[in-house]
Parts: sequence; C-alpha cells; structure tokens
Amino acid sequence: MRVYLDDERETPSNYVRVYWPDEAIALLKTGDVTEISLDHDLGNDERGTGYDVLLWIERAVYTENFVPPLIYVHSANSSARLKMQAAIENINIKASSERGSI
Repeated sequence: MRVYLDDERETPSNYVRVYWPDEAIALLKTGDVTEISLDHDLGNDERGTGYDVLLWIERAVYTENFVPPLIYVHSANSSARLKMQAAIENINIKASSERGSI
C-alpha cells in the first residue's frame, strides 16, 4: 500500500489518501505500507504534522524493529523538509544496521 499524507494537494494515482498523522500511523501499524509520502503542514498543528509520523516510525524502528517503508517528503515548507529529511536519514541508517545484524 502506498500512503499519501496531505491536506490540500491532489492524491497521486495508486496512493491511499490520509489527512492526519494518526491515520497514517494506523496504516503503518498494519505492516502493509510499502511507501509513504508526507506533507509537513496539515492545517492544524494540534492534530499533528508529517514530522510526527516520522517520529513514530523512528521510535518503532528503534524499539520494535519496525521495518520502515520507502519514505518521501513533498512538503513546500523548506525548513520542515530539512528536518524531515534528517529524520528519514536516521531511520534508514538504523533500519539498515538492524537488517545487517540479523
């Protein structure tokens, strides 16, 4: 399953659209997500941002040996994009080291 987290943009074909981090995390928990594309700003920071999804993935990789999907960022928020890319790099490094140690 390919997941697209965004509040405004048109959903690309072959993606499942979600609007909030908790919806994306619920799908990630199923283990069926192969790709996820994240926007940062979702219109209500109290409900969360795309970065919150990355924090969940990172925590799951470190504490539950979660295998992350391919992760993309499509946010126009340049500073948030940099923060999100750094989180993705960390997730990928940890996930790669876990796969290498098995």
